[in-house]
Amino acid sequence: MAPTDSKRLARLDPRQFFHAWRAIDADAQRDAASLPRELVQRRATQALILTAVSLLLIHYLKYDSSFQQATVYASQLLGLAPYALWAKLANSGFGELASQLWWGLWHVIGYVLLPVLLIRGLWRERLADYGIGLGQTRAHWFGYVLLASPILLFVFLVSFRGDFSTHYPFYRLASRSWFDLIAWELIYISQFVFLEFFFRGFLLNSLRPAFGANAIAVMCIPYLMIHFPKLWLEATGAIFFGLFLGVLALRSRSIWGGVAVHVAIALSMDIAALLQTRGLPTVWWPF
Repeated sequence: MAPTDSKRLARLDPRQFFHAWRAIDADAQRDAASLPRELVQRRATQALILTAVSLLLIHYLKYDSSFQQATVYASQLLGLAPYALWAKLANSGFGELASQLWWGLWHVIGYVLLPVLLIRGLWRERLADYGIGLGQTRAHWFGYVLLASPILLFVFLVSFRGDFSTHYPFYRLASRSWFDLIAWELIYISQFVFLEFFFRGFLLNSLRPAFGANAIAVMCIPYLMIHFPKLWLEATGAIFFGLFLGVLALRSRSIWGGVAVHVAIALSMDIAALLQTRGLPTVWWPF
């Protein structure tokens, strides 16, 4: 067997996961040794509190009902009838798309703005230390492909289930026109960039000095919880998905491999669901 073949087979050894876990632990202990213990503990506490606040805001403010209430307040500030702006949006034909944009906005606030304020404003640290660079993503490409491949196959298989094809895409008018589909996917894909920065960038790197490799397990708890409203298979998979993405993010020191995997899976889920039900759009503009 050629040496290159041996190396490829070695990558498939399940023990590689535990080797990576121990390496992350060793790196974390080395980095933590150069920082005051009180600082390490305080930052971990602040990161966990901010995580709770961010998830709370997103969970309760991202829905249509909150968006509708915001338009009522805006209408009153402008001296209009309470539901004037909401009615205008609904009559425009883009009311639901505007609601999805509102959904995406709260992910920007909770997943990006608040962590950045903490990192830059209070901790005075560089965002580059929280995974926003490419790092060593290319060196770990095989791990990301290995993670994504069975999930993409699984997506194809479950796309024949009625509960899957009626659940996706979240934007019900995605098949109305290519404008609708592209606009929705841009919002949806952007949310995965924000999500990866929050969980695998900010949260992991904030907790790593205090918890070592166990920061990955801690991160997986809120990551699982945001999947509770989704299908049970997807929520269950989030546990293993979060663990493997956490290891890869810390080994590569980058969030972008996780973004690529998430985007590939999300697009495949939406397209598969559309092909099984309403089909892809046939016109560029809805009106």
